[in-house]
Amino acid sequence: MLIKSSTALRNDYLSISELARRTEEPIYITKNGEGDLVVMSMEAFEKREETIRLKAKLEAAENSRLSGEVTVSAEEARRRLKEKYTDAEA
Repeated sequence: MLIKSSTALRNDYLSISELARRTEEPIYITKNGEGDLVVMSMEAFEKREETIRLKAKLEAAENSRLSGEVTVSAEEARRRLKEKYTDAEA
């Protein structure tokens, strides 16, 4: 866990920015010794958001499966995709 003070952020923004890019980790910013903000690079933020979206999709799929919704096997999904691509090429 990376922790920096708000003074460090204010006085040395460039090194904190570089640290965020290099580590791809959130940097916790404190103010008067208390947690205040979290700073991270745009790339790390976008990766984190994509992971959250993927986990939500996986959870929704698992909930569908557990609730008894109709599913198809991997083999059936491959067959259907192959059929679609074969039809599209024709």
